[in-house]
Amino acid sequence: QVQLVESGGGLVQAGGSLRLSCAASGRTFITYVMAWFRQAPGKEREFVATISWSGASTYYTDSVKGRFTISRDNAKNTVYLQMNSLKPEDTAVYYCAAGVRVGSSRTSGYDYWGQGTQVTVSS
Repeated sequence: QVQLVESGGGLVQAGGSLRLSCAASGRTFITYVMAWFRQAPGKEREFVATISWSGASTYYTDSVKGRFTISRDNAKNTVYLQMNSLKPEDTAVYYCAAGVRVGSSRTSGYDYWGQGTQVTVSS
């Protein structure tokens, strides 16, 4: 069982930056693939980025490549999402997820979810 708690969301102007954090409980954090998804009002939850157990492999959706960076600190049981050059279309609730399938971009590929943190980008 893994419990995930996101933090770091907020209101930022277009072009600004935010860093999201996701703290995980449990001693098995290192065995999980971690990911970030987001969901805008009226839209389905969509994949943003994922990172392998060691952090050696990362995958991003095309719309955030070059702007967002996913990383993890296994000693702190935490995964991060550094978001730069934010755009109004990045506005959404961002969710952290844990699973076992490396590189999965589907919500069904993850077993545990956080409660989400709101990111709002003003134009």
